[in-house]
Amino acid sequence: MFEQLIEKLHNETYITLETTPAHSPQFRPTVDKIEALGLDKLVDGFSTTDNPLAKLKYNALFAANMLQERFNKPVIATMSMRDRNRIALQSDLLGANEIDIRAVLALTGDPAKISDQPHSKGVFEGDSNLLLDMITCFNSGIDYAGKPLTCKPETIYPFAVVNSYAKNPKTLLKKMQKKIEHKALGIITQPVYDIENAQGLLNLLEEAHIGQSHKAELILGIFPITKLRTAQFLSSHVPGINVPSYWLETLRDAHAISEKAEYEAGFALSKKLFEDIKKLHPKIHLMTANKFDIAKELLL
Repeated sequence: MFEQLIEKLHNETYITLETTPAHSPQFRPTVDKIEALGLDKLVDGFSTTDNPLAKLKYNALFAANMLQERFNKPVIATMSMRDRNRIALQSDLLGANEIDIRAVLALTGDPAKISDQPHSKGVFEGDSNLLLDMITCFNSGIDYAGKPLTCKPETIYPFAVVNSYAKNPKTLLKKMQKKIEHKALGIITQPVYDIENAQGLLNLLEEAHIGQSHKAELILGIFPITKLRTAQFLSSHVPGINVPSYWLETLRDAHAISEKAEYEAGFALSKKLFEDIKKLHPKIHLMTANKFDIAKELLL
């Protein structure tokens, strides 16, 4: 299952769909909606998020297991450094390995101070590169302290993230180099909103590989925008993302007409971007904040 996903990542068209577990003891309604829309037939795999924005959600590893069991497709489970020390991280990796959750997206995580849980404190024993190093150790049959495990785990496939935009591109270059040095197989970008941005990221990755023995593939993030306020929020408040002015202008003009016109204008921009990215570099991670009907429209 995972070997096929990695083969597609390196040599074919590759697309994964992000799922965000809810503030709920049940993830099954999300899985049911994906099945009802037939999205499992339109993607190569899924991902599950790990308490994004430090907000309490259903566990990403349990969610990944449920998706895999239902659809028999690989799931990349996110694990952040915010909520676990190195003991807990390794314990989760061991347990996940036996139930075949073996693709992990390593994140540093959003700060605990923005959590919806009062007085929460972040652990942060290291950044996401520490988790990538733990995975490298496990794939060698040892724990992070260098102690041999009773038996060698099944191969774990590490993924990482990088911003899609920085005023100084050298910042992104250095981060890509670090992810490659720490053996990430795939580097997922924050959402991109124009083809020039995407091409620039591909150029940076090519430069980041110079002198490196390990190879990582870039996976371009796409987050469709169908509302002006979403575009404004991403543009003004989310670092590492650049929403071009023509997106804002188009959505602003459409918003003045009607809600329907606003949606249609945003979807048209998003669909064109999706098709352009597929032609340029068909390695895509689709994020829709669980608006799976929009995901289906884009994928068809």
